[in-house]
Amino acid sequence: MNVESNHLCKADPDFAEIYANFSASLEFSDIPGSVVSAARLNVFDTLACSIAGFQAPGVQEVLSIVREWGGKPEAAVFWTDLRVPAPQAAWINGIMSHACDYDDTHDKAILHGGISVLPAALAAVGVADHKVSGKEFYAAVVSGLELICRLGVATRIGLIQAGFIYSALFSYFAAAATAARVLRLSPEETLNAIGIAYSQAAGTHQVTRDGALTKRMQPGFGARAALTAVTMARKGVTGAQRIFEGEDGLGRTYLQSSLDPDTLRQGLGQRWHLEDLAYKPYPCCRMNHCAIDAALQVRAQAGFDWTKVTEIRVMVNSQGNQAVGVPLETRRSPSTVVQAQFSICYNIACALVNGKVGLSDFTAESLSRSDVLSVAARVTPIVDEEFERKFGRNVTPARVEAVCNGKVFTAQVEEAKGGSLSPMSNQDLRRKLEDCLSFGGFETSRASSFEESIAALENSADVASDISSLIASVLGR
Repeated sequence: MNVESNHLCKADPDFAEIYANFSASLEFSDIPGSVVSAARLNVFDTLACSIAGFQAPGVQEVLSIVREWGGKPEAAVFWTDLRVPAPQAAWINGIMSHACDYDDTHDKAILHGGISVLPAALAAVGVADHKVSGKEFYAAVVSGLELICRLGVATRIGLIQAGFIYSALFSYFAAAATAARVLRLSPEETLNAIGIAYSQAAGTHQVTRDGALTKRMQPGFGARAALTAVTMARKGVTGAQRIFEGEDGLGRTYLQSSLDPDTLRQGLGQRWHLEDLAYKPYPCCRMNHCAIDAALQVRAQAGFDWTKVTEIRVMVNSQGNQAVGVPLETRRSPSTVVQAQFSICYNIACALVNGKVGLSDFTAESLSRSDVLSVAARVTPIVDEEFERKFGRNVTPARVEAVCNGKVFTAQVEEAKGGSLSPMSNQDLRRKLEDCLSFGGFETSRASSFEESIAALENSADVASDISSLIASVLGR
């Protein structure tokens, strides 16, 4: 449906009001098949990534807190028998989904979507006073993914300049819209839920610079806040109304007046930005991925020998350099897993030495490998003026130049694998799922039943029951 003119009646309504009406009235039948397929892939990938994240640093610590707090058994914690209050389930499940930095990415918006939207949707399923069908569930997921992607695409300021990670900052609004749709909130209640979420919104980029474990936790905070927000909205609590474009709305106060109103509205209900989500072949910051692809191409060139490399230059845009290239000493010798996930030097070295980059490269033990660290020490990121001019707001392209035996081996990649030009194949996705199962401590033989469960979810009569069955299957019960 075209909803650009189908909004709550008020002069110059804020986009939050427009979207609340859109989300509350969105039906599965309104959604094109290609968009449903994109949402299904997102559910598959996000849940797979949460399996890998189950044992990741920080996750078990937060899970122990959630266990200690206890409370009403409303919603399932992924890959356990535990049920906890819905906000806490959304929180821990969001953390788990993002912990390995293996989850979806929107290369123009520079954000992850599913890690807040899916945990919020499934937590809301747990507190719904009706059985949520697969079609209703997917309508909610589509609503949340589309909102977070639209906010990202409409933001004209880079995350480095803004100082916020958009995966976290925008998660509050997207997760609230998702949970509101699951619970069948009215447009007015949905708007209040988004407004209540705005009162809690945060997501600093400083956690990346400091290599803090809270980097992987921030979207979970957004999902948790969303469940609180929808609960309050159902009780009649009001929130801010001009959330995105008001005098003190998101655009001015968080984004330095760089939120484009036309892009927010253009093609709503017809142009679906969630279809542009990419899926990661490597479990690290997306700003590393073009460099990894280029390094793998260099490694495959005749005559190249990584043991003979004396110097490696990697050309990136300024945003990429700030995200994964500085401070250089830390990027060359990361001391924590989070630092390694955000190190272009370390990831290029893994690609050149191992011929791949995988979950096993991001453990405390792997960070002490002398062969990888010796290559990482030779990598120097350089801001390329042409990349900055052409791709300044986007995920950075990369050109790797490696000097080996006096010869320069070069490769350049402008769009990383997993995007529209080079999507993950079904075989790639299956290998990723098995990698996640193994890393999370589960049997890889459970991959087939996982795939079957996700494929059947669209036609589910009771998503809560079927997700419980999926969890039991992964646990081998």
